[in-house]
Amino acid sequence: MAAASDLIHGVAMAAVAVNAAAAVLETEDKHMDLIGAIIVGLAASLGGGTLRDVLLGRPVFWLADVLYLVCGATAVASTFLLARRVRLPVGIFVIPDAAGLALFTVAGCQIALDAGVHWLAASLLGVVTGVFGGVLRDVLVNEVPLVMRPGTLYATASWCGALAMIASFAAGAGEAVSAAVGGAIVLGLRLLAIRYRLRMPEFRSPP
Repeated sequence: MAAASDLIHGVAMAAVAVNAAAAVLETEDKHMDLIGAIIVGLAASLGGGTLRDVLLGRPVFWLADVLYLVCGATAVASTFLLARRVRLPVGIFVIPDAAGLALFTVAGCQIALDAGVHWLAASLLGVVTGVFGGVLRDVLVNEVPLVMRPGTLYATASWCGALAMIASFAAGAGEAVSAAVGGAIVLGLRLLAIRYRLRMPEFRSPP
C-alpha cells in the first residue's frame, strides 16, 4: 500500500505542476502580473482535487500536504519567467493541459477507488478531478471552459481513460500498469482531438 500511495502522490504532484504551467501559458494574452498568474495557476492545479476531496469527505489534499501548494506556485513562477524570455507558439497551452488532464484523471480515479466508492462513481470523480480545475482557470480568464466548448473530446477523453483504468484493474493488472493505460488513453484521445479536430455530436434541433 505504501508503494501505491507513493505512485499516486507522484502522479498528483506532476499533475499539479503541469496544470499550473498550462494555466500560465493560457493567460499570455490577458497581460496578468505574477500574482494574477499564481491565482489562476493555483485554481487550475488545485481546484479539481479540492472538489473531489470535498465530495469524498476526506482532507483536502493540498491542506494535508503543503508540498502540493509549493509545487503549484513554483511551476507558475517558473513558467511565468520562462514565457517572458522565450517566444512560445500561440495555443501551446493545450499540450500541457492534455497531459494534466490525463494525470489528474488517473490520480482522482485511484483516490476515489481507495476511498471505497463504486467503480462508476470513481470514474466520474476521476473526470471531476481532471476537468474542474480547467473550468476554474477558464472562468477566471473570461474564456468559455474547454470542457464546455462544442464537441470537444475533453471530459469524454477523461472518462474513457478512467473507465479503461478501472477495467485494467478488473482484468488483474497492477496499479502502475492500470494507471499507465488510463493516462495513455486520456492523453491519446485528447491529442488526437486537437490534431484532427475530432468532435462529439452537438445537440441541434431539426430545421
